[in-house]
Amino acid sequence: IKPLLDAVRQALIGIDFEVILVDDGSTDKTKQQVLEHSDERTTLVELRKNYGQSTAMTAGIDYSRGRYIALLDGDLQNDPSDIPAMVELLENGNYDLVVGKRQKRKDSSIRTIPSKIANFIIKKSTKLNISDQGCALKVFTNETAKELNLYGENHRFISLMAHLNGAKITEIPVKHHPRQHGVSKYGMNRTFKVINDLLLVLFNKKYLSKPIYLFGNIGLITFTLGVLVNIYLLALKILGNDIGGRPLLILGVLLIFIGIQFFTTGIIVDMLMKTYYESQEKRPFNIRNITTFGESQS
Repeated sequence: IKPLLDAVRQALIGIDFEVILVDDGSTDKTKQQVLEHSDERTTLVELRKNYGQSTAMTAGIDYSRGRYIALLDGDLQNDPSDIPAMVELLENGNYDLVVGKRQKRKDSSIRTIPSKIANFIIKKSTKLNISDQGCALKVFTNETAKELNLYGENHRFISLMAHLNGAKITEIPVKHHPRQHGVSKYGMNRTFKVINDLLLVLFNKKYLSKPIYLFGNIGLITFTLGVLVNIYLLALKILGNDIGGRPLLILGVLLIFIGIQFFTTGIIVDMLMKTYYESQEKRPFNIRNITTFGESQS
């Protein structure tokens, strides 16, 4: 805690800032260390138990009051001295989020290889041209950060989620140091979680407000294949061939039922999404700015 707070204070000299430390259910002496080394700029948010990194980030964002919000892990692999340059980019008004791009990463291949795969998939499947999605050092405008709804382990895709909300994003090179304290909990088992979360995020991007386009299209294709198979078998039957023992007959009937099921699932999910938006008075869009007769309201 002391090296972290010292590094942040040294990096942000001359800047009005607050430090929000989120204790995600730690079982060591984190709280005592914070109480010993904190000052009037420091706020400690203690969670009742360990909820995970995404939830901890959400808690910190919720209690932040600054114009800009910087996310930083406590292990000091990312350097707080990069924050002022990132804030300067935001102050120009051209961007809503600045992402760090780690130079000469000090992580093991067990972390870098899955990260590169995820970055490649995101680049190819979206228009977000960010080469280092996993860098923990990010600086947002307050509005951009508070629009994020992080849950599960979506902290890995913060940049993508902000992009889907319409944020303007850029990245700059940042320093990366070897981990000095604590033990990384990253393992190959997390690779499967990353893939599942990525698929969920991409689904939300394309089909959250129109799920019938996904389930309905799959249903129509499957149903059509089933009908074609059965027409083919019917033609064979008319020509005098025995089709009763053919596995193809079972496949054709199964495809028809699966197609109907997918299509009805799309209708049900579409109705649920309408209920979701209307019951909470949500809108399927985000407004950047409204200008009325020369007056700007953010």
